Amino acid sequence: MSGILEGIRVLDFGRYIAGPYCATILGQLGAEVIRIEKLDGSEDRFTTPVIESGDGGMFMQIGHGKKGLTLNPMKPEGREVVKRLVKTADVVVANLPQETLAAMGLDYESLKAIKEDIILTHQSAFGDKGPYKNRVGFDGIGQAMSGAMYMSGDENGPRKLAAPWVDFSTAMAGCIGTLAAIIHRQKTGEGQIVTGSLFGSSALIASVTMIEQDLLKLDRVGTANRGQNGGPSDTYKTKDGWILVQVIGRPLFERWAKLMGEDHWLEDPRFDSDQDRGDHGQILSERMGKWCAERTNSEAIAELEAARLPCGPVYSPQELRDDPHLAAMGLINEMEYPGLEGKAPIVDFPVKMSKADISVKHRAPTLGEHTDELMQELGYSAEEVAELREKRVV
Repeated sequence: MSGILEGIRVLDFGRYIAGPYCATILGQLGAEVIRIEKLDGSEDRFTTPVIESGDGGMFMQIGHGKKGLTLNPMKPEGREVVKRLVKTADVVVANLPQETLAAMGLDYESLKAIKEDIILTHQSAFGDKGPYKNRVGFDGIGQAMSGAMYMSGDENGPRKLAAPWVDFSTAMAGCIGTLAAIIHRQKTGEGQIVTGSLFGSSALIASVTMIEQDLLKLDRVGTANRGQNGGPSDTYKTKDGWILVQVIGRPLFERWAKLMGEDHWLEDPRFDSDQDRGDHGQILSERMGKWCAERTNSEAIAELEAARLPCGPVYSPQELRDDPHLAAMGLINEMEYPGLEGKAPIVDFPVKMSKADISVKHRAPTLGEHTDELMQELGYSAEEVAELREKRVV
């Protein structure tokens, strides 16, 4: 079964997650993806190290399916390699500052001069316009400035989510934009630049509370895990763990009230609508908390599921790894990696297609694993590659 993007070549000059994972998804859709790294390895290769060499779990997750090339594009000979690569490519992905792109010859005008119909997908911390456009940033900066950390906090201060949701959402948004640009090029023959930002992605995902604030000026404050637009919606301690319950909508609230033996609350004006229940959520959470404290996780979840109420256990990473449903969904790919004892459980892109296989196919490349192969493909002889290695160009 051929890939949907078969015949499309992507150059991944990205760093960390927003750029590289965008390219990873394109690779799962069938594109050939070449990951270009620093000679000693780019920083994201070593995030969350899991083997002696320092290669990390993050790179194994976002680097799979790619070919690996090491290159120093700041040297004249390296710039020539970039030009040869671009001539063979359809898409360049680079989540780097504008001045870095220009220094590497990866700004859109430079790329377009090499190949007229090239597509540049460029993500940055704050985008290419506005007073913050030259600022650098990571996922946490997006979380902080989106309002999400504020609304997830409580009287003890704001709370950042450990998982980099801003990075991954920016990567997926960038992939959507790139796919649209590929379709546009197929129709018109035109390339273009596709831009995205961590700040923009985080503002989108956290936008509802900003809309409410702008229109109603409620000046809400964070309530930690307790939701403010329905209830009960919170995390609750059981005899042996924690669970999360979300009751949203009148039918669910009716089932919950009957399960709790609080049918009279169905006529209480404090709990009439979702927003009313959110505004008085502390009362509902206290009742739910008492009920959960008398049960184990499995007991509470069994009773809530029997009543068709949305709930789930609060997992540790190990508990997620051991969950049988995750395995049954086919989302875990056991992949070998040089120097790794056992196999790494790589999580597949959570989309399946009936007419295409877009699952994980190959492990992430070791540092510079395909450099010789790719350089020879570009027309360099073995002697020339050796000379470039001596000069630390590749």
